[in-house]
Amino acid sequence: MNAVALPEGDSTTGLYLDGVSVVFDGFRALNNLSLIVEPGELRAVIGPNGAGKTTMMDVITGKTRPGSGIVRFGGRDLTRMDEAAIANLGIGRKFQKPTVFDALTVFENLELALKAPRGPIACLRWVLRGEARTRIERTMAEIGLTERAADLAGLLSHGQRQWLEIGMLLMQDPRLLLVDEPVAGMTDHETEQTAALLVGIAGTRSVVVVEHDLEFVKALGSRVTVLHEGSVLSEGSITHVQNDPRVIEVYLGR
Repeated sequence: MNAVALPEGDSTTGLYLDGVSVVFDGFRALNNLSLIVEPGELRAVIGPNGAGKTTMMDVITGKTRPGSGIVRFGGRDLTRMDEAAIANLGIGRKFQKPTVFDALTVFENLELALKAPRGPIACLRWVLRGEARTRIERTMAEIGLTERAADLAGLLSHGQRQWLEIGMLLMQDPRLLLVDEPVAGMTDHETEQTAALLVGIAGTRSVVVVEHDLEFVKALGSRVTVLHEGSVLSEGSITHVQNDPRVIEVYLGR
């Protein structure tokens, strides 16, 4: 995939990777990877184990530094920023295993995640005011947990815990959300609800979903990128990639 370099400081652009390579002890985890995700776009990323999906997200969030290539979001060079600075830029990541506070209620988890001043003085003076409460209530409605507001997070189902963590990320006002295998272990009904949730989230922000469940990917109705050996193997609609002989050979196996 050939990409055009973007000017430094262009705040109108989305996620842009060009020629990104990462090598671990001789193993090329990413190999000249190029990818563009437009602002507000929902993108699914699939591929066999070892294809580079996790490494790609590690590079975007600053956990791993590429040996070469360009990584930008909103025109900003992510390779020059640490993980905290990248998070503050508006990039949020949800790992496969949900990390919520079981001893707190759904409402309290979202309140704790609220984007607000975190200094010691600010924390001592913190009072939940109307605007913040409204944001929490709006987010609870978005993730479908309004009726569970007063319930401890530890009492939620696996799927509901995943939604709560997505809600906690939304409280940080992300411009880009990276979601790793969100429906693993979910019921069919929860999977359907998760697809609807992510479709609804996209538009006001970019969302990149790494997933193996092709039925779930189909429900997203998004552009699909297939990775293989650290590079883009195929890209297009789910129908296009499912019928790509290269994808069938290395991933689908039919």
